[in-house]
Amino acid sequence: MNKSEIAKQLLGFMRAHKNQFVLSILLAILGVASGMIPYFAIARIMLYLLEGIREMSIYAFWCMMVLLGFSLKIIFANLSTAVSHTATFYTLKEIRMQIIDKLSRVPMGYILDQSSGSFKDTIVDRVESMEPILAHLVPEMTSNLFVPVCMLVYLFVLDWRMALLSLVTLPIGFFCYMGMAKNYEERFSGLIKRVKKMNTTVVEYVNGIEVIKAFNQSANSYERYSDSVKDNADYAVGWMKDTQLFMSMSNTIWPSVWIAILPVGGILYKAGILSAPVFLTVMILSLGIVGPILAAIKFTDSVAQLGTIIGAVCSLLSAPEMKRPSIQTDIQDLTIKFQDVSFSYDENVEEPVLSHVNLIFRPNTMTAIVGPSGSGKSTITKLITGFWEVTSGKITLGGKDIRQMPLSQLTSYVSYVSQDNYLFDVSVRENIRMGRLTATDDEVEEAAKKCGCHDFIVELEHGYETVVGSAGGHLSGGERQRVAIARAMLKNAPIVIFDEATAYLDPENESLVQDAISNLVRGKMLIMVAHRLYTVTGADQLVVVNDGRIEATGTHEELLEVCPLYKQMWMAHIGSRDEGGADRCLPH
Repeated sequence: MNKSEIAKQLLGFMRAHKNQFVLSILLAILGVASGMIPYFAIARIMLYLLEGIREMSIYAFWCMMVLLGFSLKIIFANLSTAVSHTATFYTLKEIRMQIIDKLSRVPMGYILDQSSGSFKDTIVDRVESMEPILAHLVPEMTSNLFVPVCMLVYLFVLDWRMALLSLVTLPIGFFCYMGMAKNYEERFSGLIKRVKKMNTTVVEYVNGIEVIKAFNQSANSYERYSDSVKDNADYAVGWMKDTQLFMSMSNTIWPSVWIAILPVGGILYKAGILSAPVFLTVMILSLGIVGPILAAIKFTDSVAQLGTIIGAVCSLLSAPEMKRPSIQTDIQDLTIKFQDVSFSYDENVEEPVLSHVNLIFRPNTMTAIVGPSGSGKSTITKLITGFWEVTSGKITLGGKDIRQMPLSQLTSYVSYVSQDNYLFDVSVRENIRMGRLTATDDEVEEAAKKCGCHDFIVELEHGYETVVGSAGGHLSGGERQRVAIARAMLKNAPIVIFDEATAYLDPENESLVQDAISNLVRGKMLIMVAHRLYTVTGADQLVVVNDGRIEATGTHEELLEVCPLYKQMWMAHIGSRDEGGADRCLPH
């Protein structure tokens, strides 16, 4: 991003609270201006002393002006900070809400292609790093440049030669500072890449720690984590070492304004060219000029970081969206049709995940999708829910292309339950209520009872108010799945999709979950990706998927006759089952 684009984006983020930011700038200017009053007052006191004035009331007045200046500086500075921080934190909140809202409109493929660490880095760290820019740079840098310029004009009015001498250290200091700031954006971008890698490694290590411990891989995994941390630290330390000398030189040279003013001013005074009052006033005020300018210069770090920070945020906000209309369309029939649908997660890959799929799912029927692992079964269900857009062909709901209806309308028709449904780190009650946020406590508990959740929930330490932990970690796999089904039941959508919802459950929990599913799907369209074939033998329609294509459709009995792949899968399935297992299928 070029500088004009960065400035435009930053102003765009600030637009909603521009009045507060303008007020903070005005207050900051008043604060810095008030901070100049003591310099004028001290200069006057020094002049009166040189003139031999002995009236204490005069000195008392100017001492009061010193106190007033410092007091006003503190008051205005604190007010400016309070106003700017209030506007900034609301702005950061709105940026984060924009990002989250954006992620709800992008294809799932975009999200899955990014690491969770990179999202955390942008949404939390990069957005947070905008705080000093918005809260401090905007008001303080503006005021710290405005007031010294006014004072410098006053010095030129007094004596242009002394005014120029008061600026001698600035270009020398800037020269040193340029050495420190050389390749800053490139270096900062390199640091951000290492921080992102470290965040990703940390998240990966924590999420996989159970597997790491189980397979005794702690040393190797810790080495990968420690390498990313060490790389980040080495890069930052190396950067600091390269700039340390320049930074020390600039910080030493900038404040040394008297190094030119004293000797030259002394010569001019001795020659009678410069009066004592002007000489003294220039000496005092020159100290007041450099301080604010140095404070403004320190913000150049933040300015240099703007490109990387704004770029990271804008890359998320400009991600390609699933283009959907905002006006709902009228749907009379809930029949779902796949018409010559092909799909690929990556358009550059020649072999699609699904190829020329034609399917019909009718209301109040049960359809089971079966096939080898990786054949595209789950992809079909995710296309129905609108997680991705089809590459070619179309999917219709009631004869209307689902791309021609808002995502909110499409999702209102569908309840989706997968084998790894996510539970939030809130109470059981609130996790179920996610299905319908307006549901009452009684409605939540009624849904739980229908799904066989109520008994185990009331036995938890705090019943329905028990916090389930991160990703539902305080509950067993079967309990998490039943809570997810209760959430789907509470939504009460006419289309219910189960994507291998019982694949990893033990027989006891599987029986309970299947009872819950039976309660959920009465009178609805059920689409089920099946892992255990015996659970779907009673389906109205079975769809056999193989290598992204529809191998065959029909009932269980029909497929055993006409589909060799299904017959092979069925024989392998019944051969692997325990002899004592119950031959159970979902009632419909």
